[in-house]
Amino acid sequence: MKMEELTKGDGYKVPAAQHPFMRIGLEKLDDFHEDILDLEATMADVVKLGGQDAEKKAARVIKQLRSFEPSVTMIGQIKSGKTSLVNAMIGRPELLPADVNPWTSVVTSLHLNAPLPADAPTATFQFFSQGEWDHLVENGGRIGELSARAGADDELEKVRQQIAEMREKTKTRLGRKFELLLGQKHNYAELTDDLVQRYVCMGDDFEDLDEEDQQGQFADITKSADLYLKAPSIPMPLCLRDTPGVNDTFMMREQITINALRDSRICVVVLSAHQALSSMDMGLIRLISNVKAREVIIFVNRIDELSNPAEQVPEIRDSILQTLADHNGPENPQLIFGSAYWANIALSENLDDIVAESAAAMFNWAEASLDAETAGMETNELVWHLSGVPQLYKAISERVAEGPGTEILSASRKRALNLVGGVRASNAMVSMRLDGDQVKVMPKPELMAHLDKLEKDSKKFLNDRLDIVFQQFGSRVDQSHKRFLDRALESLLQHLETNGEDEVWQYSPDGLRMLLRTSYQVMRRNVSSSCEQVFAAAATDLAETYRTAFGVEVENFSITPPAAPEIPAPVSLGQTIALDLQTSWWKGWWKRRKGYRAFASGFYDLIEAETAPIVDELKIRQADDIRTMAERELSEFLAEQRGLLGDMSDKSELSVNDLKDIFGITAQQEREELFDYIFEELSDNAPVEAIGNG
Repeated sequence: MKMEELTKGDGYKVPAAQHPFMRIGLEKLDDFHEDILDLEATMADVVKLGGQDAEKKAARVIKQLRSFEPSVTMIGQIKSGKTSLVNAMIGRPELLPADVNPWTSVVTSLHLNAPLPADAPTATFQFFSQGEWDHLVENGGRIGELSARAGADDELEKVRQQIAEMREKTKTRLGRKFELLLGQKHNYAELTDDLVQRYVCMGDDFEDLDEEDQQGQFADITKSADLYLKAPSIPMPLCLRDTPGVNDTFMMREQITINALRDSRICVVVLSAHQALSSMDMGLIRLISNVKAREVIIFVNRIDELSNPAEQVPEIRDSILQTLADHNGPENPQLIFGSAYWANIALSENLDDIVAESAAAMFNWAEASLDAETAGMETNELVWHLSGVPQLYKAISERVAEGPGTEILSASRKRALNLVGGVRASNAMVSMRLDGDQVKVMPKPELMAHLDKLEKDSKKFLNDRLDIVFQQFGSRVDQSHKRFLDRALESLLQHLETNGEDEVWQYSPDGLRMLLRTSYQVMRRNVSSSCEQVFAAAATDLAETYRTAFGVEVENFSITPPAAPEIPAPVSLGQTIALDLQTSWWKGWWKRRKGYRAFASGFYDLIEAETAPIVDELKIRQADDIRTMAERELSEFLAEQRGLLGDMSDKSELSVNDLKDIFGITAQQEREELFDYIFEELSDNAPVEAIGNG
């Protein structure tokens, strides 16, 4: 099928209508999007019943639903074809430059279909800060830290020479602007491919250093790029985060990838079929071992370069699964085999452009993998199917719908149920007043004081519980850390006694990671349990407040507590430490030691200094982030309820004449029927634990 092209306002040439086959695999996202639209329609019914006050609160729920943007982080080695795969997934083969210089460490976030204000930029590029740059230049980054601790002067000098060379090239290219740019951010209203390549791609030929639009001009100092695009084939907002390969010289990218993984619940590991999980990929295994297995997808790319994929793919699959099992990787991850090259060919105007060897591999793979369902497909669609992208999108869609999608819908339905409950209680009070009944209500100042105390008590209850959880977690982590160091030291001494000082000793730090991961999982369960207990107690107190403050008993009335926040995975455990690197500097460290005591004290200090940042990351930064998440969830819940109760208090003070026009629907019977309908609609779709809590 030939595709006509239009020049869009964002500066890209995009198909006038994307291929229909690009929607294959996205069915779960379509269903999820329908669920969102259904909930929005239900919220519109709530507005009919609750008037302006309910409209404001319903609008906040709807805004939260519409701005929901699940993110997928793509990680892998350099040259695995990760960027080409991302380009194919969004139907824009030339969007991101696939051939980047090994220096570049840019995380590129593609925000697809994200709702944006009219004046918002469509491209934002963030530069490294002065501190981040100094850490790389002065200390040689993480690899420099390792070398310095180990006393590996030769290794450290090599690193410094490489960095000095990069720094000089960068300063020559950017001139006096270099220092001024660090820590800055560049925003653009329009997005063009030249613009992206100026910040993300690396070019080494700069004939005219004054030229503003040269390729790779800012790539050395660009830390992240946020690009906002339309993707017609995808039914909702979605963020694809393309990370630099993790196997770089200074391990700068490893930390950047760890930070990107923190922001995503779904991780796609892209491997090259030629070197799937080679020794260079042990860093990848360490990273994904700390993410829930269900949230990891492995895409084995470049099968178009295999001579006989039909026979080789099963062998590669078995090899990957065995390697993961041998190195404590995720159990039973989903593996998808495909080719970004084939996907981009399927999107092109001329299938004849395919390389002959790749075409032969495609026919070979087609014979082994196609089934009756593909019999009626046209050629482009068939190639798209063979590329593995539909299967990848299906896996992503399922994980979005079952994971963060279910959570956002559940949270929104709980908020909607509470809004309906508040409107219904308010309606009951108004009805009693319209019928001439005397309604005894708590004065508003007294009500607000009561809510202030409830909020203060709830927050204290939460923090007291979390203090206990984090104190126990910290103690457990410290014990695990010390036990590991003691065991490693004992192993070292036994090695020296058995083999002497000439044979280099090796010891895996995976035992420490497993101990810390287990401690983290216990902490995660305890945090969730504490939050559930505190949130449920607050909901019970609030339900009682409705009754005592307004004396109204409402059928099916309860306050539904929010869910405990989703605790992020401890991805920092995947960070490379000295014992992971059995390289020349480790041998150099070994040779510079004389005597058992020198080995013992030097090793203990080195590994303690190496592992202390990981321990502190878990005990301090990650624990603080989790506490902040829990406090925010409780605060938002209490603020919503304060607003509902405040609205009821205001209505209790209105004159009867003003009350008659307060709702859009005046027939009491019709209102009650609508209440019942909405309550059933929200309850039927809510998780079991969300119904009847109060």
